[in-house]
Amino acid sequence: MSSTAETRPPLPPFTRESAIEKVRLAEDGWNSRDPQRVSLAYTLDTKWRNRAEFAYNREDAKGFLTRKWAKELDYRLIKELWAFTDNRIAVRYAYEWHDDSGNWFRSYGNENWEFDENGLMANRFACINDMPIKESERKFHWPLGRRPDDHPGLSDLGL
Repeated sequence: MSSTAETRPPLPPFTRESAIEKVRLAEDGWNSRDPQRVSLAYTLDTKWRNRAEFAYNREDAKGFLTRKWAKELDYRLIKELWAFTDNRIAVRYAYEWHDDSGNWFRSYGNENWEFDENGLMANRFACINDMPIKESERKFHWPLGRRPDDHPGLSDLGL
């Protein structure tokens, strides 16, 4: 793992409360759909597996995110803490998006995260499945950007 002067609180070791905060901060970042902003949460030498794509550093991750949000339009994400230890967090998530032909999808997944001592994510392993949905089946209706605090989470939505 890289050592760097950058920090991204909350820092490990995580408590239940700080792990929940870390998950929400990650959700908020990804809902910004800003590859530069989101990439700063990762170490310079971060390692990712996302579906069949791999990233080996922060620049690779930023490129991945740029391609992702150019394809996955009107992206809205909810993450939920699944488990945590000292410097690791497991989450489950769902996000809704549509392609450039107007076809809607809900993507379900799990991620395993490992953080360095400065709170930057050093490893991210994601498994994701896409389910076509009708626009009328969408459950994520907030304006683009951060999910409002009063919007139900995954468990509340039965997802």
